[in-house]
Amino acid sequence: MDFALPPDLGNWAFGFMLVLARVAAATMLLPGLGEAGPPSMLRAGLAGCIALLLLPGLMPAMPRPPEAGLQMGLMLAAEVVTGVWFGWLARALVLALPMAGQFVAYTIGIANVLQSDAELGPQTTAVARLFDAAVPVLILATGLYTLPLAALEGLYRLIPAGTLLPAADSSQTVLRAVTDSFALALRLASPFVLASLVWHVGIGLMARFLPRLQVYFVAVPGQILGGILLLASLSGALLSAWLEATRTGLSVLPGTG
Repeated sequence: MDFALPPDLGNWAFGFMLVLARVAAATMLLPGLGEAGPPSMLRAGLAGCIALLLLPGLMPAMPRPPEAGLQMGLMLAAEVVTGVWFGWLARALVLALPMAGQFVAYTIGIANVLQSDAELGPQTTAVARLFDAAVPVLILATGLYTLPLAALEGLYRLIPAGTLLPAADSSQTVLRAVTDSFALALRLASPFVLASLVWHVGIGLMARFLPRLQVYFVAVPGQILGGILLLASLSGALLSAWLEATRTGLSVLPGTG
């Protein structure tokens, strides 16, 4: 018995390649799904499953396979660039939490901007690592990973498959994402920054009125102990504020609405 292949099989294969190129590039960076911990085969399988789920709904808008191989390669490259751009926008939002951890560690005195950590890596603090590990847990536990996936599907209405990113709009979006991420990190760490300023002013006044006192040996233990107690008391509120800001940011990604 002869089995004839469907006449539009080539169109479906090309459409799957385009969708997979964008989805795989975005999945490498999406919060909760693109973490470095899971095996690469698992992440590749996840990207393939997402592409298969999106393909039927996107197939009517997919371009026809080009005749020239160079044009096909350029279309695939355009999809990879779009996926990396979108994934990085989502990733920039969640980077505010480990950045806030860096600020907190510096202000409470358990890190030094001039000295790297031999175990945690250069310029990486234990608080930042702790917050970085909490990011995928919170994203997956609260279901926030569904927001960028929904936006990824809607992104095809803004940037059709096989087309290049608009340079001006995409660069402005990246700049705004970086600005919002740093601003959120500073807001999250603002109680520790304020407490550090008050503490150092008090230590300065103490050194002024008690010149014989070894201020350094009094200030550093108090700063570290007070900072750890403050972190323990405010960590829940800090994570809640980050979750709310992340939910708001992910809900306005390109392609939503």
